[in-house]
Amino acid sequence: MQENKPIRWPENLSRVPYSVYADKQVRATEESHIFQGDTWNYLCLDVELDEPGKYRTTFIGETPVVVVRDNDGEVYAFENRCAHRGALIALEKSGQVENFQCVYHAWTYNRQGDLTGIAFEKGVRGQGGMPEHFCKSDHGPRKLRVAVFCGLVFGSFSDDVQPIEEYLGPEICERIERVLHKPVKVIGRFTQALPNDWKLYCENVRDSYHASLLHMFFTTFEINRLSQKGGVIVDESGGNHVSFSMIDPAAKDASYKEQGLRSDHDRYRLKDTSLLAGFDEWHDGISLQILSVFPGFVLQQIQNCLAVRQLLPKGHDRSELNWVYLGFEDDTPEQLKVRLKQSNLVGPAGFISMEDGAVGGFVQRGIAGAQDMQAIVEMGGDMVATGEGRATETSVRGFWKAYRQHMGVTE
Repeated sequence: MQENKPIRWPENLSRVPYSVYADKQVRATEESHIFQGDTWNYLCLDVELDEPGKYRTTFIGETPVVVVRDNDGEVYAFENRCAHRGALIALEKSGQVENFQCVYHAWTYNRQGDLTGIAFEKGVRGQGGMPEHFCKSDHGPRKLRVAVFCGLVFGSFSDDVQPIEEYLGPEICERIERVLHKPVKVIGRFTQALPNDWKLYCENVRDSYHASLLHMFFTTFEINRLSQKGGVIVDESGGNHVSFSMIDPAAKDASYKEQGLRSDHDRYRLKDTSLLAGFDEWHDGISLQILSVFPGFVLQQIQNCLAVRQLLPKGHDRSELNWVYLGFEDDTPEQLKVRLKQSNLVGPAGFISMEDGAVGGFVQRGIAGAQDMQAIVEMGGDMVATGEGRATETSVRGFWKAYRQHMGVTE
């Protein structure tokens, strides 16, 4: 494929050009139009900044960011870039500080990202130093807008982005509140490298059609089948979605076996069935809920396994997935044990999601010689809509609706 070749977008959302997953110029444009555009990007959990001076470093797209709580109790975020020569200001993933000092030339910043000190600003013995007209308040890393919703901290480089509740929409807000309905605590975390463009994982997490086909564990142990009760919610923008299902023994019909699917086998058994022995937490029958917020945030409830996922691009053909497992502050020791045991369901070696870490790479490799062709995203039609059926790609089309809007695609 020739670099900088314009992407030929189809008129409807049921086709996606393969070149969009591999074009370096597209990846560069995404940084300015999406990640530094009118979007809210997940940064961290409010509980991770539980005291003044507590901070975490993260990214918006490929831009490094510092998130920190100040003495006023507010959370601030700014670009992790020294205004002097561009070095990282904070080097650790987390910590607690009075202020931040760049290790390169010792320029100092307060917790709100203001430049407050310059080493040898007046020079040494009357020589050198900064010009008298240099004003520290005019220089510093870019500051972000910050919004906190249900303990989730989001940031944006845009002054024009909608308020967070409007950006999420009422149905997505309600489904976040359903899961994060009381104070949480972090019970584990890890980072997973993905051998594919970030958008392939965005599609995957919104793809309710694949879940019980790719993941044998889902079908074998009746956690998720397309014949179960459930549905898909897509917000007005298309970019935010929820997919949910309910365990239903009556849904174990012959439909999978009749089609000869690899995901339907009776020969697999669990030696320790306590892995699936959870507790009724929400009293609504929903055993699985996957929620996404454009561009790269995921909130999961798989039985009693709760987690947030942060998807970050790392070039045009690889990405990074940060997982944080959650419990609630008032969990009993028995409930915590269930959550930790069920954490084996997800992650790079999870009984369920192990395949998700590989299949994006299968696509990235498979399309290498087909850059002028298109993927078919037509399950359930070509519309973007909320519905009860999950044998559909409506949420995937929703992602591309939002993506095209932010990227300024008009054709």
